[in-house]
Amino acid sequence: MKRIRDKVAGLDVHRDTVVACTRVVLPDGEVEVTKASFGTTTAGLSELASFLSDAGVTTVAMEATGVYWKAPYYTLEGLFEELWLCNAQHVKNVPGRKSDLSDAEWLADVAAHGMVRPSFVPPPEIRELRELTRYRKTQVDVRAREIQRLEKVLQDAGIKITSVASHVWSASARGIIEAMIAGERDPKVLAQMAKGKLRPKIPQLEEALAGHFGAHHAVVCRQIIDHIVFLDASIEALTEEVGNRLAPFEAQVAILTSVPGISQITAEVIVAETGADMSRFPTPEQFCSWAGVAPGSHESAGKRRPVGTRHGGDWLRRAMIEASRSASRTKASYFRALYSRVARRRGPNKAAVAVAHSMLFTIWHLLRDGSL
Repeated sequence: MKRIRDKVAGLDVHRDTVVACTRVVLPDGEVEVTKASFGTTTAGLSELASFLSDAGVTTVAMEATGVYWKAPYYTLEGLFEELWLCNAQHVKNVPGRKSDLSDAEWLADVAAHGMVRPSFVPPPEIRELRELTRYRKTQVDVRAREIQRLEKVLQDAGIKITSVASHVWSASARGIIEAMIAGERDPKVLAQMAKGKLRPKIPQLEEALAGHFGAHHAVVCRQIIDHIVFLDASIEALTEEVGNRLAPFEAQVAILTSVPGISQITAEVIVAETGADMSRFPTPEQFCSWAGVAPGSHESAGKRRPVGTRHGGDWLRRAMIEASRSASRTKASYFRALYSRVARRRGPNKAAVAVAHSMLFTIWHLLRDGSL
């Protein structure tokens, strides 16, 4: 196989160690291979950088291993002509030869012969934004689970608020729960705290509030409500920080929010996950595949069989699936028609993925052209 690069290094990354293998072609045509192991502390990674520089390598390839690749990648960033983060599934070693040293040597070999492609790693400012949006999403998920937990506690107490009200975390429901925590147990008194559209349902509410809410329920509900309040403040602070960092991308956010189903939050996630730079993705098909909403391909002996979507960016995929369900409810939109057509034949889940694929296809063109 033709060698493409003459000065390559492969890194097998772990939590506490990094095994490096340099593969340098000498002037006489001989290949010099050197191996060494380093720690992942700042001092150890500095030694690694010096080792690679002294060897004269121009391309460094490392395997994406959990979150452990980040420390060496950030340390080596900008020090070499090419720094590659490689998908672990694409650089599997030959069975029976598994060791850290052989893995590093194999990675250097496949990089030297062009048998692997680097993964997309956004620039530092986008990585920082991505960290904020991802953590905000985890906080939103935790908040949703706490609200579900509150509903379970009320059901355990025989309080059937959600049988009358649409949500357990509405202004009326929260006021009633706070009163129960404070010691009020009379269903008639509690029902009179209903507000707005819940007022006509006071008789049903009185029946739903006649339970056995005890002191231990009050303790748990108090902790849950306090946690939800804390999460609301955390989400608000993160949203403010994300908004400040998105100032340079106001034009791109405006373009994204013009797409049916794309909210401000979803637009922020798209920018954080992609950097709003479509030059990283040569075609919209590749962009959709990277996001994990493009169908896979399986062909053998001239026959094709349907397969599911390929693995991709989980954070972007999840955001786009949620956006696609919102777009499917947007009246007089192409995405709604597409969702209805696919859902009739293949079900709502596949329809949501199809709409997400179409939305990302559109987004690629809009961001590439930079205009509506």
